Amino acid sequence: MTIGLAGKPNAGKSTFFKAATLADVEIANYPFTTIHANKGVTYVKAECPCVSRDKRCGNCADGIRYVPIELIDVAGLVPDAHQGRGLGNNFLDDLRQAQAIIHVIDASGATDIEGNPVDIGDHDPLGDIDFLNRELTMWIHSIIMRNWTKLSRKIQAEGLNIEHILADQLMGAGVNEQHISEALNECKLDRNHLTKWTEEDIIHFCDVIRALSKPMIIAANKMDVAPPQNITNLQTLEQIVVPTSAAAELALRSASKGQAIKYEPGDKDFTILSEELSPAQKKGLENVRMLIQKTEGTGVQKCINSAVFDLLDLIIVYPVEDEGKWTDKNGRMLPDAFLMKKGSNAHDLAYKVHSDIGDRFLYAVDAKTKMRLGEKHELNDGDVVKIVSTAK
Repeated sequence: MTIGLAGKPNAGKSTFFKAATLADVEIANYPFTTIHANKGVTYVKAECPCVSRDKRCGNCADGIRYVPIELIDVAGLVPDAHQGRGLGNNFLDDLRQAQAIIHVIDASGATDIEGNPVDIGDHDPLGDIDFLNRELTMWIHSIIMRNWTKLSRKIQAEGLNIEHILADQLMGAGVNEQHISEALNECKLDRNHLTKWTEEDIIHFCDVIRALSKPMIIAANKMDVAPPQNITNLQTLEQIVVPTSAAAELALRSASKGQAIKYEPGDKDFTILSEELSPAQKKGLENVRMLIQKTEGTGVQKCINSAVFDLLDLIIVYPVEDEGKWTDKNGRMLPDAFLMKKGSNAHDLAYKVHSDIGDRFLYAVDAKTKMRLGEKHELNDGDVVKIVSTAK
């Protein structure tokens, strides 16, 4: 599971990345701080099933389970990146491996379309969203158009499967046959007369492929200094928008790592532990406290959770070998937590555990109810499941 952080320079991407992963990355107020993609591990947060048992599993923190995902902070994007401007090629190459995108935008409007500093409120952040969508769409368009004339004639003349051919061409961009098929249906394009498609048809087709293959959530960053109207305007969009303060989250996680405070990602308050804080440090933390109590958190953890659970529609399932004790063969309680697409069944989980177990699947057992489950039984978030198979 990989989620990409995208956006123009100076929107706070690297700060968001560092806050979410505590990785050592450079943060500076100039374009292209990130030249090569930064990769790190962050976590989605959920209640652990062990809270319903007499003892904790040892793999959660006070009943909260943290499931790891990869986060990649790609190079900042500027207009015409798909044509190689700025570090566009780096950006697009790095982003192709992401299953979803968190678009970090400067909700304060204090940076122009290329990431240069301006006065707060001078730039409309809504324009940043359109700009990123267009760059991704035109990137896909550029790949399709490399040999479109020859390819479209060949598909038409030989009756080839367009979904298969285009998916093969766009495989490196993270596009599959299902994306192609859904886009063709939505655009109502004639599969039998590709040579009659107009440039407008193809761009619209690429735009739908982009939306299907690279689902996006908006992190409306710098919410603590953003004009309220900017946040309101962003939240009217027909997509998930989460106001965030990556700077506040980074301050809290850094202080927690240094044992100055007790703070868990996503909390709406913290406890000061150290008695050696300077007056300036105390004042800074108090300012952050006022912010997160007002906004119910910094939004960073909420954004990550929303990307995984709401945007990608995933659930967490816990496979075990002993349905009574909820343990594996070594006696470890709830050792694994798998992210799976909502609608997945028991047989899907068997394959997720191991291909041999999937091939030799017999049935599953709901460890909570001890009920036997068939291969088509749809799993729910938080299920604890034993897989029974003939695999050794």
